Amino acid sequence: MQKHINIKNNIKQLPFLAEELEKLGEEWQLDIPVVTNLNLVLEEAISNIVFYAYDDEKEHEINIVATKNGNEIVIAISDDGKPFDPTKKETPDVSLSAEDRKIGGLGIFLIRKIMDSVNYKRENGKNILTLTKSI
Repeated sequence: MQKHINIKNNIKQLPFLAEELEKLGEEWQLDIPVVTNLNLVLEEAISNIVFYAYDDEKEHEINIVATKNGNEIVIAISDDGKPFDPTKKETPDVSLSAEDRKIGGLGIFLIRKIMDSVNYKRENGKNILTLTKSI
């Protein structure tokens, strides 16, 4: 089973994405906690793309492909923003108090915690982030 979702690089697209995930959850008969976690992960990943991937004010397309193979969900997110490999991002020290921690990095940390694998590649001028979760 596969679902394609295309959105623009606009943070106002997140509610549409959440709706699409809810529909997908019903269609694929996913448990509510799984859908909630996938929504959280996608919200973090898409927010990072919208806020940091582009140096211009132009409209860009972000493509999301969700695939369900048995008990595994694979989500591939591609964008034409500047190259950024979140898998190379240092894991924040969450044992430190909020005041002592560096700002940022928690979204990627959260994605790594929720998903079973997080992979990145740059291909044909696009960032491709592939997230895998066993359900």
